[in-house]
Amino acid sequence: MGKIAASQEYAEPRLERAGKRGRMRLLVENLAGERGGEPVFDDISFALSDRQCLVVTGENGSGKSTLLRIVAGLLPASGGSVTLEGGGEEWPDVMSACHYLGDRNAMKPALTVAENLSFRQEFLGRPFLSAEEALEEVALPSVATLPFGYLSTGQRRRVAIAGLLVSFRPVWLLDEPTAGLDLGSEGRFSALMQAHLEDGGIIVAATHVPLGIEGANELVMGGGG
Repeated sequence: MGKIAASQEYAEPRLERAGKRGRMRLLVENLAGERGGEPVFDDISFALSDRQCLVVTGENGSGKSTLLRIVAGLLPASGGSVTLEGGGEEWPDVMSACHYLGDRNAMKPALTVAENLSFRQEFLGRPFLSAEEALEEVALPSVATLPFGYLSTGQRRRVAIAGLLVSFRPVWLLDEPTAGLDLGSEGRFSALMQAHLEDGGIIVAATHVPLGIEGANELVMGGGG
C-alpha cells in the first residue's frame, strides 16, 4: 500500500503504491432517485474506470447530493443500478470501496482531532497515513490535540479531508468538498485529489465551483426539484 509524499507548501502529493490493484470500473446505469417520495432525477448513467473523475454540477435541488448518497449506498435508488467491477473480494461493492465526504464532517466535537482521525482509522481498517501525517497533508499539524468542536469551519473541513487519508479506499464520493475552504486549502485539496487519481483511484464530486482536476468528465444535473 502506498503513501503520500511529505507535503511541501501547496503539496503536490504523490501516492506511491507498493502493490498493483486490478482495474476497477464504477457503473451507474439508468439510475433514478427520490427525495421525500418525490422524483428528483431519472435515467442517469455513467461509467468510470480507475484514474477517472466525474464532476457533477447543477442547480440547487437538482439532485447532486441525492445521487452521491445513492451511489454510496446510503439511500435506496428508485430505479437503475450501481455496481463496482474489478474490486474482487476486498471491494465487492461501492459501499465497501468508498469514502463518502458529505456536507457534515462526521467528527465528534468533544474528541480531539487526533482522536477522531485515529478512531476513524480503527473503525474503517486499511490504515494508510497516521493522524499526524494526514494533518500534515492538509497543513493543520498544530490542531491535533484540540477538540474538534473548537475549530473554525474551514479547519473542520480540512480535518474531514484528512479523514480520507487515514484509511485507504479506492473510490472517493465528495459532496461540495471545498465548502468553507480558503484558496490555499482548495489548491492543496486539488493536489490530493489529483494524486488519488494518479494512483488509480476513482472520484465522483458534486460541486458548484471548479475543482482544478485535469481531464475530469462532467455531468450536469437538471433543475427539476
